[in-house]
Amino acid sequence: MSEDRLFKFGKPQWLNSIWARNAGVYTAGGLFSLGFYILLDAAVWSSHQNASDVHVTFVDWLPFIFSTLGMLIINSVEKTRLSADSFSYSGSGVAWKARVVLFLGFAALAGGMAGGVTVFVLKFAVPGVGFPAMGMGVGNLLANGAVGLSTVVLWVSQNMEDEYAYNLAL
Repeated sequence: MSEDRLFKFGKPQWLNSIWARNAGVYTAGGLFSLGFYILLDAAVWSSHQNASDVHVTFVDWLPFIFSTLGMLIINSVEKTRLSADSFSYSGSGVAWKARVVLFLGFAALAGGMAGGVTVFVLKFAVPGVGFPAMGMGVGNLLANGAVGLSTVVLWVSQNMEDEYAYNLAL
């Protein structure tokens, strides 16, 4: 048994394949599209079929925008940059810079999700909006949750080590 492993059982070999990476990327894209569709469907329903006084406005879109911005920031950081301090990329302190950018991405993602919950509570739950119209708030929560889950799936699948990756050192 290797000394650098934490657990007794290793990762399955199929997890290191290009097929698993592609499946993760496509799943993340599907989750993001599903979240966008849910929010867009709530906005269209709000403007055409809604009989209540509550409608989807720009305030309802802000949490989704922040979640999407956080997703873009998080998935633009390479996993290898989090632990490698070298002078070959952007000067010294690369790991520190990557960690700060990753923190800002997670802050934007968490702020978007918290904003979705806040909009739901203040706009739908506290005034006691009935359920056909409350579906817009639930849609907002589901959309932000789908973006968050998509972020996790894309981060994991992009940073998988496939069998064709090599670590070369000079």
